[in-house]
Amino acid sequence: MTGPRHFVDLWALDAATLRAILDDAHRRKAARAGWTQGRVDADAPAAGRTLAMIFEKNSTRTRFSFDAAMRQLGGASIISTGADMQLGRGETVEDTARVLSRMVDAVMLRTNEHDTVERFAGAADVPVINGLTGASHPCQIIADLMTLEAHRGPVAGKTIAWVGDGNNVCASYLHAAGKLGFRLKIASPAQYSPSGADLARAVEAGGRVELSEDPRKAVRGADCVVADTWVSMGDVDYDARMIALSPFAVDDDLMDLAGPGAMFLHCLPAHRGEEVTDEVLDGPRSLVWDAAENRIHAQKSILAWCFGAI
Repeated sequence: MTGPRHFVDLWALDAATLRAILDDAHRRKAARAGWTQGRVDADAPAAGRTLAMIFEKNSTRTRFSFDAAMRQLGGASIISTGADMQLGRGETVEDTARVLSRMVDAVMLRTNEHDTVERFAGAADVPVINGLTGASHPCQIIADLMTLEAHRGPVAGKTIAWVGDGNNVCASYLHAAGKLGFRLKIASPAQYSPSGADLARAVEAGGRVELSEDPRKAVRGADCVVADTWVSMGDVDYDARMIALSPFAVDDDLMDLAGPGAMFLHCLPAHRGEEVTDEVLDGPRSLVWDAAENRIHAQKSILAWCFGAI
């Protein structure tokens, strides 16, 4: 008997699975054209199912998109913070996983420590989804790549430039690069480079990855430029980050070095005037609002895969 399908890290999934999830997300979005947000998809693959969502970190897009996704798939959700649960008062992660496995059909966690999601998945009898940890953000990359493909065609063969902190979102781009066949050019200060483990995974998967401390070099000719906030929840070195990362701000001059029709993405929330200017974020090359909307469709297809509907 096979175990549940967990969606924890992109590096752990094969290329065919990621491609199938992306293709399903495109189909689901197209099928809903003109529909109200509350209307249920025709196939309703989550009918009769309940998703538990546990948040140790604040959330806007992850919380609303997963809740909307379950409703559109015909299911329901239960939302809790870690502090609301016994998980926040000393119950082990494993015991919580065993209990919830008997009460819901899947669990999404947005946690501080990546180990929490891994331990939860190890003990759960239902699918577990990584809604974000300090180490990776796989759901965001599905929405980002879906957005890129909607405007520029298949991601295979494209060049994506990451500019700024080599954080959890950057890590998930590294995990996806080799699987989906895109070139990834990363510009970051040496002290905020991606982890060696994530770089090694990318290379092992056949990823074409270039590292640089020059944002102009990374962006030149790219099909897509991606940035993220320089200070994430839990970071305590604000001043040092501001100094080191200020040369990596994305403005119109930097975007002009990218390829024709290049787009800009950001997982949001953005710190306007820090990692990106208003002119870029609100300008014609920005697709951040499309990507935020696409979080719903991406989560739906991730859930559908977890439930065995893909």
